[in-house]
Amino acid sequence: MIKINDKHSFAIQEVLFSFALASEAADVFERYHKVITGIGKVNAAYELMKAIQYKRPSIIVNLGSAGSNHFKKGDVVCCNKFVQRDMDVRGLGYLQYETPLSGLPPLLEHGLLLENVRQGICGTGDTFEMAHAATIYNVIDMEAYALAMIAMKEHIPFVCLKYISDGADGNAAGDWAVQVHKAAEAFGNILQLNRNAIVV
Repeated sequence: MIKINDKHSFAIQEVLFSFALASEAADVFERYHKVITGIGKVNAAYELMKAIQYKRPSIIVNLGSAGSNHFKKGDVVCCNKFVQRDMDVRGLGYLQYETPLSGLPPLLEHGLLLENVRQGICGTGDTFEMAHAATIYNVIDMEAYALAMIAMKEHIPFVCLKYISDGADGNAAGDWAVQVHKAAEAFGNILQLNRNAIVV
């Protein structure tokens, strides 16, 4: 079993772990049901939909690296609010971050929270942000919004944990390369995974 909080626990065999990169999963998640989506919203949406069609999970757990100038490098943050940070159709009268004609608000809310894990708001976009200044979100990634939206539309519980690898600033690229490999161990510790269990 994997315990999310006092109200929600799931059989580990029914969990789908989602990573953008294999390096974020490392060998910690080798024995678990997972999908490696690749980088960006389009890749994330495509690979998650394929994985759901192949074996529908009881919960999707998105784990990955992210930038932040609000949280510290090495922090793990739980996000259940998401912004599509590169969606901007204000020229046609829509709000910033609002997807036209989607019926979705600029701030998408979907997901469960882990106890004793700090909460953040994730801004997802197809850019590697190195000069973060927006205030509506304080965690920056490239996939989570798409994953959360699919989970919401498919009525599948969702958890998003982000390992802060960089400050979304001028040092982001170098920091990310060093920190990303530490993410899997941090996730395994927080989720209290039994690495000896064969579940796939």
